[in-house]
Amino acid sequence: MEQNQQFLIELAKMKMPFGKYKGTFLIDLPEHYVVWYHNKGFPKGKLGQQLGLVYELKLNGLEDIVREIRRKF
Repeated sequence: MEQNQQFLIELAKMKMPFGKYKGTFLIDLPEHYVVWYHNKGFPKGKLGQQLGLVYELKLNGLEDIVREIRRKF
């Protein structure tokens, strides 16, 4: 459980490290961009895992959960 909480906190604070949306919080990336990455294939490693979760959260309309975490931490 604690590991999942830490992952969500890190996701809430993580910004895109490169490209057109460099510096944008992952959860605030445009949906079309996250869907494009989903179709193309997410990067390997932690960033890919985080983008995969962002995709699932956006798909289910739950991105405000991560924004609320960001406000608290």
